[in-house]
Amino acid sequence: AMEKSYVSMFLLLIVISGALAKDAGKKDTKDTTTKPKLPQTLSRGWGDQLIWTQTYEEALFRAKHSQKPLMIIHHLEDCPHSQALKKVFAEHKDIQKLAEKFILLNLVYETTDKNLAPDGQYVPRVLFIDPSLTVRADITGRYSNRLYAYEPSDIALLYSNMQKALKLLKTEL
Repeated sequence: AMEKSYVSMFLLLIVISGALAKDAGKKDTKDTTTKPKLPQTLSRGWGDQLIWTQTYEEALFRAKHSQKPLMIIHHLEDCPHSQALKKVFAEHKDIQKLAEKFILLNLVYETTDKNLAPDGQYVPRVLFIDPSLTVRADITGRYSNRLYAYEPSDIALLYSNMQKALKLLKTEL
């Protein structure tokens, strides 16, 4: 009687492992098709070849430890102003090159950190944070009512603000 229960257990194991293998096989094919899209999801179109951090916490950690400034872009997928800024940002060769010197994060949701919304939760807004984890209130756009807002026509200003963020860092370190 003992042997019989072993046999049925053994058969059950074969069936289970077969089912698991089938699931794993399904997963593999899915993963290979989605893998190349990974940077795309993190960049959300702001620069697919750039390295983007996944979370605000990770971005702060990296800024602190790499001694690079952090650039945070708040935007929304269904906001025409965000879309317009994203397009010129992604197509601006000099900005894309300079962006490699930053820790980068783009967010489609607000964090609980009030420092990231010093004058409101509007989009798009771009903030620079130095490696001491201080929001640079001295690096702003041209609108007094929305200090960190940029229009597509302000792309040159955003570029010079990125240069400023890097320059400030050199003089302060």
